[in-house]
Amino acid sequence: MGRRNITQVSDFILMGLTDSEEIRLVLFTLFLLIYLITVLGNVGMILIIYLDSQLHTAMYFFLSHLSFLDLSYSSVITPKTLDNLLTSIKTISYMNCFTQMSFFVFLGATECFLLSSMAYDRYAAICSPLHYPVVMSTRRCCSLVFGSYLIGFTDSFVNVLCMNKLHFCNSSVIYHFFCDTSPILSLSCTDTHDIEIMIFVVAGCTLVVSLITISVSYVSILSTILKITSTAGKQKAFSTCASHLLGVTIFYGTMIFTYLKPSKSYSLGRDQVASVFYTIVIPVLNPLIYSLRNKEVKNAVSRVMQKRQVSKQLK
Repeated sequence: MGRRNITQVSDFILMGLTDSEEIRLVLFTLFLLIYLITVLGNVGMILIIYLDSQLHTAMYFFLSHLSFLDLSYSSVITPKTLDNLLTSIKTISYMNCFTQMSFFVFLGATECFLLSSMAYDRYAAICSPLHYPVVMSTRRCCSLVFGSYLIGFTDSFVNVLCMNKLHFCNSSVIYHFFCDTSPILSLSCTDTHDIEIMIFVVAGCTLVVSLITISVSYVSILSTILKITSTAGKQKAFSTCASHLLGVTIFYGTMIFTYLKPSKSYSLGRDQVASVFYTIVIPVLNPLIYSLRNKEVKNAVSRVMQKRQVSKQLK
């Protein structure tokens, strides 16, 4: 690099979504409302599953962890975004920036494999109903969840090791509303080719392997459903998978659109819209999808409310 001024910056500046004060106020109100619904929806889902014994099954065990991930996922990004929309000071420290990025990668990768585990659970329930209690034992469910978190941590660790090799020369302005990999790589004055390949391979393996697992599971599920003779049986089988399949389609659609492409095709406006969707919008959609389309969850809410009313009357 010769005598070029290479420094390790102490702060970054997040440019955010817009410079217009009117639009920022609208976005702040909208994102705050979405975040409050996200917190209430996911915390509510976790509590309902915990309080109602009839939901203590493999599917809802996975769903409670999905709600935890969505809650954490949103909380890593949204509060700082809300703060930047209200204030003119948009700085974030180097440490906080990389901490935000590492948690973002960790939670995102974990959710990928948790969704794969949920697809495997639906496969076992529909394709091998008689062996389902044995196949999806408590030990196996815990192993799948632990494995999802472990893979997420590994992905995040590799990402941090790669990004920690970067140096920054003149600019510390991140043209994004949170610390994501692509805009930070674009700031570096060092050669990022090898780092980009490593991150692309890790992210690609995470998305592709988990997506293949989901695809194979649902191909088997579809094949089994088509063999069911009764219309009622087909509808019941489809209903058990519809919520999960919808959530998977939305999550993977935006993630693949954003990350599985060459870095040269990075577009600020287009990627920011996609990023808003999977960091802020998707965490609020999952509890709505799984509760509004699920009779068992609705019945569980009714049972919990009835128990509370009875306990109040007894007091």
